[in-house]
Amino acid sequence: MMPALARGLLPFRLSICGVAELEQFAGDVTHILGILDPGTAAPEGYAHHPEALRDEFRFYDIVTEAPGRTLPGEADMAAILAVGDRLAQARVGHLLVHCFAGVSRSTAAAVSLMAQRNPGREADIFAALAEIRPRAWPNTVMIGHADRLLGCGGALVEALRLHHIAVARRFPEVRTLISSVGRGHELPAEYAEEGTDPYEPV
Repeated sequence: MMPALARGLLPFRLSICGVAELEQFAGDVTHILGILDPGTAAPEGYAHHPEALRDEFRFYDIVTEAPGRTLPGEADMAAILAVGDRLAQARVGHLLVHCFAGVSRSTAAAVSLMAQRNPGREADIFAALAEIRPRAWPNTVMIGHADRLLGCGGALVEALRLHHIAVARRFPEVRTLISSVGRGHELPAEYAEEGTDPYEPV
């Protein structure tokens, strides 16, 4: 399944995963974009992609201020978009974007890379994301930065809001996860509830 490629959003295959799934994509990955918490070692799963070129980022998966932890910054998002600029000039066969669980930071990065090449196609981008990673819950702070940096005028943020509604309706387990990590305020009003742990990455 290659929805981003098939929809004409990217000229190469795009996959998204968590650290535990890296081995599953062994074979044809040419480029990896990885995002993990600061101080985290490179995943052992990289051993399954010895030829892949890697860009690695370290920032927390949070959407509200937290003691001792900084929100994803505009500079972080600008650096990810700079990777997108480089990929546009490279021979890319298969880009694998990962974070810890393949739910939040990686999906926000993937959406932003697609938006970078496809202004005005926000609905198509989130439709592709839903096919690649059905339970995706992109980090709202990252998407906000991308919206501003790419001059989307709020369209990317609005598309994310609609995506959140669709995922919340289809996947009760995602609602539970998002609430449990202190991000219940991101849920549509009819599903919002108090979170319990604001620090566990998704």
